[in-house]
Amino acid sequence: MIMMIVSVATGIGLQQKIRQKVSAFNGHIIITNYDDNQSQVSVTPISTHQEFYPKFTSVTGISHIQAVASKAGIIRTANAFEGIIFKGVGKEYQWSNIKEYIIEGRAPNVAQGLNGEVLISQFLANRLNLKLGDKFNTFFMKDDHNQLPNLRVFKIVGIYNSGFQDFDSAYVLGDIRHIQRINKWSPTDVGAFEVFVDDFNTIQSKGEEVYNQTSSTLDTQTIVEKYAYIFEWLHLFDFNIIVILVVMIVVATINMVVALLVLILERTQMIGILKALGANNWTVRKIFLYNAFYLIVRGLFWGNAIGIGLLLLQKQFGIIQLNPENYYVNEAPVYLNWMYIVALNIGTMLVCLLVLLIPSYIITKISPVKAIRFD
Repeated sequence: MIMMIVSVATGIGLQQKIRQKVSAFNGHIIITNYDDNQSQVSVTPISTHQEFYPKFTSVTGISHIQAVASKAGIIRTANAFEGIIFKGVGKEYQWSNIKEYIIEGRAPNVAQGLNGEVLISQFLANRLNLKLGDKFNTFFMKDDHNQLPNLRVFKIVGIYNSGFQDFDSAYVLGDIRHIQRINKWSPTDVGAFEVFVDDFNTIQSKGEEVYNQTSSTLDTQTIVEKYAYIFEWLHLFDFNIIVILVVMIVVATINMVVALLVLILERTQMIGILKALGANNWTVRKIFLYNAFYLIVRGLFWGNAIGIGLLLLQKQFGIIQLNPENYYVNEAPVYLNWMYIVALNIGTMLVCLLVLLIPSYIITKISPVKAIRFD
């Protein structure tokens, strides 16, 4: 029971945490222009004068839509330089999605006048030897490489750490108006729209609905499609969880069958006496099944107590750390759902009791005369 509870809670927890991180930085559905651009950089602008913006009312289940734009740049300090993707966001950007990842400072103020406030990752800050409150130069290349690049000076007002290496190693978040000015776009031009849905399980169907409700010049892509390699890897966790559950239930039933057989052998004389006194086979079998049920309940109690206790410790203190380069998280996430736990307990109990009907059948073959003389 300990293994089953821990495997389900950590497996589902890891799936949900990674989904949450990917959607926090990309939305659930991304609306862009049709182009052959395979990078994260916004090339062709989209006008915000769309029927679906700022409220996507034509599709139900859409919680929010926000406009963003991205541009590649190079941060240059006195001792180091790093290539980055500057993600410009507007006043409608939902900072609550990434608030839990901000470890120092605050989110940039993009709701008022244009400023140089940015949110940078801890990974980039460490590589560039920057800290909260520091200013740095960022160069953005022009389309004409013979011209000097655009220079912008940014100030770090917040540092985040998502544990997702793909984002932490590249993304710097700031005001979208910087990109609009550098690219010579109008204030109504953006790079893409990020759409959030209420229920992640409906992301595929909602993606198709959004595609049908947008202009023929626009393309839509869900994060499941954009990061297919991540979500295909996550699907493997479902198989792993099922394998662990099956193996653990098989082990539990084998242990209970052996325990019941030992009880029957130890109480052979008692079985003979009960039968001699007039007890039928089912009455005797129920005695052993009730005893087995008592053992199962004890095992479930301690299994739940220890398993849930370990999960609560992990959730509170993050004892088990993971390599973010391999697992996209810094620590093993925990998802505690009482419905899963109750279902595991009931399922295990029923399977064990059903399997125990087989060894208890041996009781029907025991002769009272031979059983009383059994030594």
